[in-house]
Amino acid sequence: MSLIGRLFAIVFGLVAACFVAGMVIVIALLYPEFSNLGTGPIDTDAFDIVLGFGFIFVSGFALLPAMIVVLVTEAFYVRGILAYAAGGAICGAACYLGLIPFDPATMHFEGIVRRHLEIMTGAGVVAGFTYWLIAGRNAGAWRERPRGPQPPDLPAQT
Repeated sequence: MSLIGRLFAIVFGLVAACFVAGMVIVIALLYPEFSNLGTGPIDTDAFDIVLGFGFIFVSGFALLPAMIVVLVTEAFYVRGILAYAAGGAICGAACYLGLIPFDPATMHFEGIVRRHLEIMTGAGVVAGFTYWLIAGRNAGAWRERPRGPQPPDLPAQT
């Protein structure tokens, strides 16, 4: 695979992973509203707008950590699904903790909502799996030589 083709696969994989992670976040945060039967049917246009904002939110905050994971996996030919799931979980947790105020005097975060941290970490795992499906299974493939017919061995001269 050429380097240009690999870059397109990486970009498409990152976009798809951000969309899936945004969808997981929006659905998980709106789940208490879905379970209330008294609210009536869900407006699909408003839901699509919220999904779009979820995609923008995830792609804006997770781009740098996700690119670090992609660079490391491409550089070291990491193709395991567990590596991408763990990298996605770390990116999701880092994105959430980046929005929470940190108190350096007491060395802890102020106001962590455990459910939101779990949602962001789970969305990162799903995003890592999605990226692995699209681009991660062939990490480092642009460096490999194409497999073709080998030239015949020359007889040894004595």
